[in-house]
Amino acid sequence: MEWIEVNIPKEWLSVADICEYMDVSTFVVTSVLRSGALPAVKFGREWRVARRDFEVWINEERTRAVSLEEPRH
Repeated sequence: MEWIEVNIPKEWLSVADICEYMDVSTFVVTSVLRSGALPAVKFGREWRVARRDFEVWINEERTRAVSLEEPRH
């Protein structure tokens, strides 16, 4: 499986950046951040995610989803 590169020209991504990239709501992104599944830093009320952490997370999630779909023998 080919590695997905997140081509956003920022080192730190906001919730809005991730929402736009993934085409999901802020509720979805903040739920993932609150769960701790995606590493993030919170400054007051604002979340920030390192682009590299987001890239690793999205690829790990993709790999996990594909492995769950594989038929068992």
